[in-house]
Amino acid sequence: MSQPVTALRVVSGVHLQQLRRVADGLVIAVAVSLPWSTSATSILVVLWLLAVLPTLSLAELRVALATPAGALPVLLVIVAALGMLWADVSWAERADGLSAFAKLAVIPLLIAQFRRSHWGQWVANAFLASSALLLFASWTLVLLGIHVTGKNPGVPVKDYISQGAVFTICMFALLDFAHADWKGGRWRRAAVLALSGLLFLVNMLYVVTSRTALVVIPILSLLFCLTRIGWKKSAWILAAGILVIVAAYGSSPYLRDRVTHPFVLLGTDGNPTSSGERMAFWTMSVRAIGAAPVIGHGTGAIKDTFLRQGSDTAVNPHNQLFAVGIQLGAVGMAVLIAMWAAHWLLFLNSSFASWFGLVVVTQNIVSSLFNSHVSDFTHGWIYVFGVGVAAGLVLRRAQKRPVVGARNDRETEAVVAL
Repeated sequence: MSQPVTALRVVSGVHLQQLRRVADGLVIAVAVSLPWSTSATSILVVLWLLAVLPTLSLAELRVALATPAGALPVLLVIVAALGMLWADVSWAERADGLSAFAKLAVIPLLIAQFRRSHWGQWVANAFLASSALLLFASWTLVLLGIHVTGKNPGVPVKDYISQGAVFTICMFALLDFAHADWKGGRWRRAAVLALSGLLFLVNMLYVVTSRTALVVIPILSLLFCLTRIGWKKSAWILAAGILVIVAAYGSSPYLRDRVTHPFVLLGTDGNPTSSGERMAFWTMSVRAIGAAPVIGHGTGAIKDTFLRQGSDTAVNPHNQLFAVGIQLGAVGMAVLIAMWAAHWLLFLNSSFASWFGLVVVTQNIVSSLFNSHVSDFTHGWIYVFGVGVAAGLVLRRAQKRPVVGARNDRETEAVVAL
């Protein structure tokens, strides 16, 4: 048996198996906490690291790091660490900049853990169940007319952008379950799952959503049709989707405002709208990248580059590529794009784990065009745990060499048994 990374004598035999179960349970707990609490997630991530590190062997880590999916996130963290050397800001700012990248380093740990664990599907279980409770809370607030102070209507915790990302991922996960059950002749359960996914969609169309989600949903719908259904049937489904969008647009004043608002750059008071501010951030970002195009201004230098251009409040370019480019230049942007590509390509097969990973990666890539969603807390950790767990499951299945195109029905049964 390979020796664990941390040389703890008590971590062997039965103790090793017990600690592995604890580590698996803590990942499930993280999945539960992600839609609700940043504090709980932070604590649980630390506890998970303490539990999982003594259970991983050097051989397992080498295997995870030998894959592009495991190596490229670590490479981006290394480039960011090196970027601290040429940043012309305080070391506190450099360390804060590095912290936005550091979470990516745990992806290979998750890959190694879930290449051997049988509990990966329950992480998706936990995330879906927790998100369903969040959906219930959102609808309860709306129906009872309760408004949480400092939140948008229908948002019980965090913010509407995070909630929209969570609901989008859950909607498309349930859609895949419904499709699998429909193909298997389990029409009643397929209908229940489809209606459950519809509740997430209706909430985003009529209660609260982000404009980013409104861009992500059509792209994921097209991706689902192309990867799960095929061209011929996709035309009918896409036509039905267009009818739903038209009906929702005509019946939801909220949705109409969200769709038309991005084209308004100045408010009635003459001040920039959120869209106008974002355009200003992007303009400053392009200038900053142009001033140091190869290796950037250094890790943690975003605020300083904006300050030099006359903005004393901007700290976020609201675009992940720009956030990396300002700090690490073309080198950093190339690694980020390569990481996204490696993760996206890994998930192009038929299992639910692959579809879940594909949804997480696609949602992150598209939303990162309008926000810094790898660097942000909730979105970043959803990406890390979604990709890490799904990649571990996919690589575990590949190691067993399943029949091409086969669907793991036991996996599907476990995930939908909420």
